[in-house]
Amino acid sequence: MAVNVETLEKLERRITLTLAASEINSEVEARLKKLARTVKADGFRPGKVPMSVVAQRYGYSVQYEVMNDKLGQAFAQAANEAQLRVAGVPNITQKDEAAEGQMAFDATFEVYPEVKLGDLSAVEVERVSAEVDDAAIDKTVDILRKQRRTFAQRPADQGAEAGDRVTIDFEGKIDGEPFAGGKAEGFQFLVGEGQMLEQFDAAVRGMKVGESKTFPLQFPADYHGKDVAGKEADFLVTMKKIEAQHLPEVDGDFIKALGIEAGTVEALRADVKKNLEREVKFRVLARNKAAVMDALVKAAELDLPKALISAETDRLVEGAREDLKQRGIKDADKTPIPTEIFAPQAEKRVRLGLVVGELVRANNLQAKPEQLQAHIEEMAQSYEKPAEVVRWYLSDRQRMAEVEAIVIENNVTDFVLGQAKVVDKALPFDELMTA
Repeated sequence: MAVNVETLEKLERRITLTLAASEINSEVEARLKKLARTVKADGFRPGKVPMSVVAQRYGYSVQYEVMNDKLGQAFAQAANEAQLRVAGVPNITQKDEAAEGQMAFDATFEVYPEVKLGDLSAVEVERVSAEVDDAAIDKTVDILRKQRRTFAQRPADQGAEAGDRVTIDFEGKIDGEPFAGGKAEGFQFLVGEGQMLEQFDAAVRGMKVGESKTFPLQFPADYHGKDVAGKEADFLVTMKKIEAQHLPEVDGDFIKALGIEAGTVEALRADVKKNLEREVKFRVLARNKAAVMDALVKAAELDLPKALISAETDRLVEGAREDLKQRGIKDADKTPIPTEIFAPQAEKRVRLGLVVGELVRANNLQAKPEQLQAHIEEMAQSYEKPAEVVRWYLSDRQRMAEVEAIVIENNVTDFVLGQAKVVDKALPFDELMTA
């Protein structure tokens, strides 16, 4: 029997489902009889509870289950016959009128949209690249040295310098009044390493142990502390302790401590370069992928199913709530989170997902087994025991699904870059790494 599909607006559709009342009653009776074999009730032996008692206790819930099952089956069959791609869960309501012996329901739902992909050859995409040069390797080696540095107290007649670890007491006031977070005792930070505002850092340089200094400090307008952002404070700082850093020499012992058995500078630099090149590759790919996805969304025309946006919004809200839990926020489950703040992000995700899905389907860009294996092996190379990492991924379907999604995105990126107008741009290493 042909299914009559009524178009309400854009993606919204409605179909009528009919169920035979006798079929519902028969299934309810069968389930109650099955339930009666095991149900327990005071005054009756197991399996000997009268059907009237079973029906009284469980009739409503069993009826509800049967109706849900039968309606689900009927809807799935009707949608399949009408060749509909249903987006989200249908809203099913019973109709007042129905043929004798029948129950009728309206199922209102949305369908997936037609995605019209624009001419990719007319799309302009910026493709970045970056190289690992000697300066990048030098900088990384310096970072490795700083990670293993030691500190020793400076002589009392020497002032604080860049790289020193200082211990200070400080108190800040705005218009003569203390403010929250503006006072500390025994506070430590590294001079010249961006841990403090530049004005604060500069004021401490040159101070000696026991010395005190008062200086003004202008908080930036975008400072994370909203109560003091854009305001000027006066700080009193007293130097309690100064420790000079000692960086280890780049010798055989230092290099072997990093896990490089050869113990030579050449081996160290080669290992650093290999790791940096791997990181650069992933960062370049991520940046180019983002540029491709933005271009795809702009080039496509489609309507968005409200059901998918709602579901994605719920996922984002749940993710935010989980983040609150991880931060130790009390009663995170009850914390009100306005769903509307996630609506733009949810809409963008749904749009992108539909566009990418259509591009993958139309151009056979699914992830191939050899691509999945190659991607996992490449990721595993940055770990101490790559083989174990590979096994860890291959043993879990969820993790493999995440890898598959990444590989598909990479395939889409390569495909679009092969079709679009590509503008190549070489990025300095530091700019790429700090972006």
